[in-house]
Amino acid sequence: MRAVVITRHGGPEVLAVEQRPEPVVGPGQIRIEVRAAGINFADLLARSGMYPDAPKPPCVIGYDVAGVVESVGPGVEAFALGDRVLAGSKFNGYAELVTVGVADAIALPERLSFEQGAAVPVNYATAQAGLVMMGGLRAGDRVLIQAAAGGVGIAATQIARSIGAEIFGTASATKHEAILAQGVNHAIDYRSEDFAAAVLRLTDGEGVDLILDAIGPSSFRKGYRILRPGGRLICFGLSEVQSGERRNIPGLLKGLASMSTATMPWWKSLAIMNENKGVFGLNMLSWWERDGDLSRVITPLVGGLEDGTLDPVVAASFSFEGAAEAHRYLHDAKNVGKVVLTP
Repeated sequence: MRAVVITRHGGPEVLAVEQRPEPVVGPGQIRIEVRAAGINFADLLARSGMYPDAPKPPCVIGYDVAGVVESVGPGVEAFALGDRVLAGSKFNGYAELVTVGVADAIALPERLSFEQGAAVPVNYATAQAGLVMMGGLRAGDRVLIQAAAGGVGIAATQIARSIGAEIFGTASATKHEAILAQGVNHAIDYRSEDFAAAVLRLTDGEGVDLILDAIGPSSFRKGYRILRPGGRLICFGLSEVQSGERRNIPGLLKGLASMSTATMPWWKSLAIMNENKGVFGLNMLSWWERDGDLSRVITPLVGGLEDGTLDPVVAASFSFEGAAEAHRYLHDAKNVGKVVLTP
């Protein structure tokens, strides 16, 4: 089968289409003929050598796939050959065929394209885990979604909108029309205005109840300060440490060094109780491995995907041969929604 391989750590040019062995299908598993595979920011970190959980190159990465069931393993009754599905894959998604456990796959609603299906697993699972399961978002709460035009940002906006929250979203000014259309109530241009100052201005100094942030230490620090009593900060990424296409060791070290004081430094262990705030760390891969599958976060989303309450947005689709261009497109933040690959 054909697959997009990280041949070595480096810039997008290290991605190459190669022949790889077809994955085997074991008990309780299905093999999917991939029609679309999602790209996540973690993939860019894995390619550049800054994602420690990724396999060592040469390797195939990719967490999100959508396609058609090509084979079923012993004991599988939930799916049959030819079924349209979307699924989460622990790497190996950038390939023509991928094997996943039955619990990591759900039927792809007829209303959704394969490209839209590939936008679901990581993005919507992350948003659901952060906003609902960790953040306890309720109707009337104020939520700040950083990078609201990205894949997770769009998913989080749609989930927050369905709950009835008041949504603040950061994005460049050229993307404000798009995020407002998704349900953001207050669009903030992070390039021309300090987001923390903007939130305090828009809330008459009160702040927000929940923040979903994958940027990094500098924004974590600011975000924590604008939480009102009972507020929760959900940290799920460090995009600010990836300043170029290749590994940026100085940037990584600087970011890691500042993490200890980004939100709750050790000397505030007592003061934190008086501030009535909380900070959560979210890593979907470790969550996935602890739970064994994604069903706990994906199952609550099925109804919304079927009735259109949740409507995945695809920013751009690239062929396997265009994988390097796709990585550059995501790195340059040109996307509104998910970037996908198609075999």
